[in-house]
Amino acid sequence: MALVSNVLGRTRAAWKRSVLHRAMLVALPVVLILLASYWKISTRGPVVYYSARVEQGDISQGVQSTGTINAVTTVLVGSQVSGTISQMSVDFNSRVKKGQVIAQIDPAILKARLLQAEADLTNAQASVRSFEAQIETQRADVQAAKAGVDRAKALLTDAELNSRRNKELFEQGIVSAALRDTAQANYESAAAGVKVAEAQLDQARARLKSMQANMEQAKAQVQQRKAAAEMARVDLAHTTIIAPIDGTVIARNVDIGQTVAASFQAPTLFIIAQDLTKMLVYAKTDEADVGRIKVGATANFRVDSFPNRSFPGTVIQVRMNATTVQNVVTYDTIIEFDNPDERLFPGMTAYVTIPIAEAKNVVKIPNGALRFKPDLTESDLKKLYEKYKIPYEDPRAQRLAGAGGPGGPSKAGESAGGPGGQPVGGGRPAGDPAAGGGEQRRMSGGMAGMRRFGPQIVWKLSPSKELLPVMVRLGVTDYTFTELREVVAGGELKPDDELIIGQSSTGSQAQAGPGGFPGRPGGPMGSPMNAPGGMRRTM
Repeated sequence: MALVSNVLGRTRAAWKRSVLHRAMLVALPVVLILLASYWKISTRGPVVYYSARVEQGDISQGVQSTGTINAVTTVLVGSQVSGTISQMSVDFNSRVKKGQVIAQIDPAILKARLLQAEADLTNAQASVRSFEAQIETQRADVQAAKAGVDRAKALLTDAELNSRRNKELFEQGIVSAALRDTAQANYESAAAGVKVAEAQLDQARARLKSMQANMEQAKAQVQQRKAAAEMARVDLAHTTIIAPIDGTVIARNVDIGQTVAASFQAPTLFIIAQDLTKMLVYAKTDEADVGRIKVGATANFRVDSFPNRSFPGTVIQVRMNATTVQNVVTYDTIIEFDNPDERLFPGMTAYVTIPIAEAKNVVKIPNGALRFKPDLTESDLKKLYEKYKIPYEDPRAQRLAGAGGPGGPSKAGESAGGPGGQPVGGGRPAGDPAAGGGEQRRMSGGMAGMRRFGPQIVWKLSPSKELLPVMVRLGVTDYTFTELREVVAGGELKPDDELIIGQSSTGSQAQAGPGGFPGRPGGPMGSPMNAPGGMRRTM
């Protein structure tokens, strides 16, 4: 009995130690989390707000894209014959005139081919003349054969009359039977002579037809030899490379002594641009923007060679053929511009802006303010919205709406949407790295996004350092500022007012809310200082 009690006592003690151990394992992480939260709250410094000033002025909105500068007409000068380059009379950047000799291929082999072709032609022509003489002789033979037939027929007629007369005289007993038989034999011989003469005539005529056929064949060979000689002459002429147009040599792909082979396709020797004083930009325009570009619209572009200079141009064509690269659909917009000093070269990258909307002397909101969302709980945010009579939408509903398809287009710079700076249509905010497509896609995506945003929320500080939400309706944007069309709710905005574009506290990074319009490319899209006039205020 004592043994059983001892075992039970040990079991109870072990069970108590196991429960205590499990409780400590559960409680320890909870205590650590509570301590970390307390430390974070206790060490958190004052909130720092970054602000930018509301301005008044002009805004120009444009479609931005990237393109390549090209000559109006570019000709690839090739060689139609094979051979070795024996002479070169132009180089890169050489000015050429139409018909000017720019290169020479060694003509020795083609000259020999031409001489051979001309000799073959002479031989064929001699054959024709020989057949002509033979035909004339054969025609005489035919005429002689015809005469032989006529003579044989005359002899036959005479023999027939003589045979008939001898038959009558034999019947009268005047001539003997031998004479009658001789006359009959002469008649039969004359009949055979006619057949022989006719056969000789047919044979002569057949020989004449054969010679005439040979004559036609010889004439065909003459034409063939003429064509071969002409082809050899043309090939020889092609050894001289001439400029097909007036222009400038922008590429030279061969050197003296180099062999060119034109067996399957003409190799390109030179590239000549016709006129570099008038050139074109082939700009890749996003499908979201191409419908707003009109032929005849003005355009401006910059190049890396002259970063501080803008070049004007005119849209002359929007091509309907689409180009799809990684699910990004673009269309070629052709922009014509003058290049009188020829500073711009073919192949340069052009950063194009095509103005599509403009607003004069309007109140402008910095785009950084449109991306800012304060670090507040949903309940605090809802209370602020209710206080200033701003409709509040649950962020979860906004996210569900954002997962849907894109909203329908409306006026430039407006469309249906929800408050709070959140997009209610499909797509990402412009500048999101996940959006893909590079610089052009980011800019075009931002412009397309403008049509999916409705009223936006911007924030400013009251004199008592309280956050004040203001619901605004926006218009034209230049990706740095956006036109303020009207204040929907929450107060008023006027020039020189300061709007919050970001916030931070000690040990934390500044943040800016998603949504809103894109900033000008170059800085990080979430940076609170990527709008001009940024100021720092501490609460």
